Amino acid sequence: MYRPEASVSILLVEDEETLAESIKYNLVREGYSVTLATDGHEALARARENVPELVILDLMLPGVGGLDILRRLRAESSVPIVIVTAKDTEADKVAGLELGADDYVTKPFSMRELVSRVRANLRRVQDWGVEEPDSDDLIVSGEIAMDVGRHEVRVAGHAVELRPKEFELLESLMRRRGRLVTRELLLDEVWGSPFFGDSKTLDVHIRRLRMKVERDPTHPERIVTIRGLGYKFVDGQ
Repeated sequence: MYRPEASVSILLVEDEETLAESIKYNLVREGYSVTLATDGHEALARARENVPELVILDLMLPGVGGLDILRRLRAESSVPIVIVTAKDTEADKVAGLELGADDYVTKPFSMRELVSRVRANLRRVQDWGVEEPDSDDLIVSGEIAMDVGRHEVRVAGHAVELRPKEFELLESLMRRRGRLVTRELLLDEVWGSPFFGDSKTLDVHIRRLRMKVERDPTHPERIVTIRGLGYKFVDGQ
């Protein structure tokens, strides 16, 4: 069984006592160090005292709401944030993802699903921070250049900061430039299999990626939608 390092810290923000204790128990059993906060003010204080390596955040909190906490955490840190929410409408999910959440789990959920999401998000961040031996692995198309080994992206010569999943999406698309990349393949490569959520997660991340690499994100020329199928990276001059 995969076991994380004991030093990996998780901030769990959940006001429902029974659920919070159950989540904490299962994460500690997997080897994680878990700090619990039961409201928004406590969550911000604990995150600032000891920056966690991942945050599990309930959206429905007393006092400061979950979306406000998400906004503040994202302004201060790039820590992976997994939303746990009973709000299962598309608008709620999109709102969280647009504010910078990396993933979400809708209540009710299995502990196996949550632990799997936590493990996947932590592993991707850890892998993203490690330089590959072959640091000259370059992918270049027009004004967009990726150095995969160094995890760097430049657009028209200017460095662009991408979050891990945005980087993985761009790499997956650029390596297959000129070809259709199905939604299923992108979800499998970037979020892993099995993926428990819905594909709206992919759409939101593509939208955020376009904001960083397209000249006009409202009329994308490089990352184009193939309706009903997926996306294609159009090679540029």
